[in-house]
Parts: sequence; structure tokens; C-alpha cells
Amino acid sequence: MTELQIKAKKKNIQRWAWIALACLVVPMFASYFFDDMFSTLSHIFKNPEMLELGWDSANYGFYAGGYSFLCVWGGLIVCGMLLDKWGVRITGSIFVGLMIAGAALVYVAIATPSIVAAGHSLTVAYIGCMLFGLGSEIAGVGVTRSIAKWFKGSYTALAMGLQLAIARLGTATAFILSPRLVSAAENGMYPLSETSKPALFGLGLLLIGGILWAIFVAMDAKFDKLVGTTDKVVTSDEDKFKFSDIFKVLSNKHFILISLLCVFFYVCIISFKKFATSILIPRFGIELEAATWMISMIPFFTVVGTPLFGVLVDKFGKATIWMITGSVMVFVAHLIVGFAPAGVPFYGYLGIALLGTGYSLVPAAMWPSVPKIVPDKNLGTAYSLIFWIQNMGMLLVPLFVGRIFKNTITAEVGSELFAQQEVTAAVNAEWIFICLGLIAITVSILFARSAKKNPHLELDEPNKK
Repeated sequence: MTELQIKAKKKNIQRWAWIALACLVVPMFASYFFDDMFSTLSHIFKNPEMLELGWDSANYGFYAGGYSFLCVWGGLIVCGMLLDKWGVRITGSIFVGLMIAGAALVYVAIATPSIVAAGHSLTVAYIGCMLFGLGSEIAGVGVTRSIAKWFKGSYTALAMGLQLAIARLGTATAFILSPRLVSAAENGMYPLSETSKPALFGLGLLLIGGILWAIFVAMDAKFDKLVGTTDKVVTSDEDKFKFSDIFKVLSNKHFILISLLCVFFYVCIISFKKFATSILIPRFGIELEAATWMISMIPFFTVVGTPLFGVLVDKFGKATIWMITGSVMVFVAHLIVGFAPAGVPFYGYLGIALLGTGYSLVPAAMWPSVPKIVPDKNLGTAYSLIFWIQNMGMLLVPLFVGRIFKNTITAEVGSELFAQQEVTAAVNAEWIFICLGLIAITVSILFARSAKKNPHLELDEPNKK
């Protein structure tokens, strides 16, 4: 093959890479929507007597934590091993299917009167959320690893940034659309037919995402045939995955630091979003409409910020500096949300703007750094381990925050004491995120120091070649 033919082949692959990316982002968009479909409705769970579903804030926190249950109890590790052994196409297809099946079970649980009347809705929904969560996380690992494969050596951070940005549009869509899908009856009650609408809409999106995933699978098979590669990492006896590789990855101090940064940073945002309206409405004296748009700033900021910062990382490097900066911004954001003057919406917008910007900075620099510190043959396992550690926080934090709201708010709805208790609960919840944010800053600084001591890893070097 001549040099001209090789260049033409690479150009053709790059063109198809962007089409593959377009297929990959839709399942993640749908996943983010379904995961956040109740985030801007969290305030209604403070009044369970108004819900035919009957869930209170603690029940909602319990349900939200279900996303991470199977992930924490070994699911992500085992499935990461399968991803390395079976490849993205087989493993990813299984778990995209599991994600859709789990979402369907959640919808059935919260929409079926007989299940609700029997008192089983929370249990069935929790099981569905567990299945959805495991499927979503492994599908996300498969998408991340596929992007690393298709964009290897060129525009890696940009591609990952675009994927994250578009996926987070799913969150923005959930924030804005869910309150408009759900409305109370004339008597102030929320029937099952209303509270289940976001789940039905999300399930439809997931089905569309499943179709596009199938198209990507066909493209990926053609890609491997064209370049003579495989989607399975195991290619020779010396490169075969071994169970001991898990411990090799876990013994990598850079991997441990980036995993800890991931968990402490992400729970400051993901778990916060689950209770955002319950915090923002009483803290800044705003209506649901304003709170919805306020919290929607987080994903909208990332739509612009994540690809932009991805380009900057590709071109200029300095990834660890971006991580520190983003962690500091998130910490300051929670200080503002928790302790800025009450009843002044400006401070709410300022805090959320900082949160959204920080949410753009850290992932744009963090995810492209993983292939630099972990061998290619263990990338699937490495990403799975990171998500496993992250999900420990996502399992526990919603439980604590939900319990704070349930235990603090005891007065009758509409009373002056009720309003005071709402504010107290919001501030108490913010203390959790402030402490976690401070830990994230500490870890990011330790990671930056370690990167400086190990220049051969090129963690602060540009990605684009």
C-alpha cells in the first residue's frame, strides 16, 4: 500500500469516526435523561400525602441510590473483565439491552396501580433502577473505550468532550421537560398517570438509542475488518487478561488518585442534582420554574464547556491544572449555594454557573488521562473500576441527603415552621457537598504533584499528534 493510499484510508476512517460518535451519544443522552427524570421533581417527595405513588424524600433517596447498587457489589468489575474478553460489541449490546429492560421495569413499577396499591412499587422500581444503572454504566464504559479506539492519537479529548456534552443535554432535557410532563390534579394530588410520564418518555428515548447502538456495532465490525484489528483486547497469550491485572491496576497510584478524584468530584454534582430543587427553592426563595432553569444551567454550561476544554487539553495539555481548577470551582459553588444571603436568586445563578463550569473542566481533562496511565489491554477493566469506585459515592450520598430532608422537615406543609425547616435541611445537605468538594481539591493537588514527579506519563502533555 502506497503512502498516498494510507493517507486516504486514514482520512476515510476519521470521517466515519464522527458518524460513529453520533451513534454512540444517543444511548448516553437517553441514559442521562432517564437517570435525572425526577431531579427537578424532588420537591414533591417532601409531601408524600399528595402522591398516589406515596414515596417520601427518604424513599426517593433510596430509589436514586439503587442505580449504583449492582455496580458497587462487583457488577462493574466483572463486566469490565467481560468487556476486555468479549469486546465492546458483544458486551456493550448485552448491557444496552439491560439498560432498556431496567428502565421498562421502573416504568411498570411506578405506573401500575396494582403494584403501588400492594406497596411494592419502591421495591420493583429499585430492582429496575439497579438493572438500569449497571447497564448504563457498562454501556458508558463501552462508549468511552470505543471513542478512545476510533479517535486514538487524534482529537481524543474533543471527541470525549462532545460525547459528555451531548449526553448531558439529556440531563438538561430531563430538568426542563419533566416538570412540564407532570402536573397535579385539581385536588392537588399527583396521580400515577402523571408521575410516570417522564419514565415513559425516557424509555422511548432508550429504545431509539438501542437502534443506533446496533448501527454502531455494524460500523465497528467494518472498522476492524478495514484496519485489521479487533474489538477484543486479548490478542496474544502474553496480553491475555488475568484476574491479577485488577490488582495491578489498583496498585497504580495514579489510577487510585484519578479514581478518588472521580468519586468525590462527581458526587458533588450528580448527587446534588438529585435534590437540586429541594435545595435551591427554599435557599433562594424562587418558584419551581426558576429553579428548573437554574439547575438546567449545569448541563447547558457543559455542552459548551466540555468540548471547548477538551480542545484546549488536546492542544495545550496541562490536564492536572484543569482538574484542580474545576475542583476548586465546584467547592466554591457549594459554599455559595449553602451560605450566600438567603432569598437572593443572583447567588443561586452564580453558584450553579460555577458548578457547571467546573463540571466541564474536570471530565475534559480527567477521562483522556486514563489511557496514559493504564495499558490498552486493561482499559475496559480500568474504566469499570473507576466507575465502580464512583458508584460507591453515588450509592451512599443520596441516602444520607434523603434522610436529612426526611428527618429535618417534620412540620405541616404551608406553615412558617415548615419553611424554616426546608431552609435548614437545604443547608445541612450542602455541608455534605462542601466536605466532599474539599476532599476533591486535595486529591487533585496530589495527582498534579504525582504527575510532575512522573513526566514519562505525559499527563500534562497535549493529546493531539
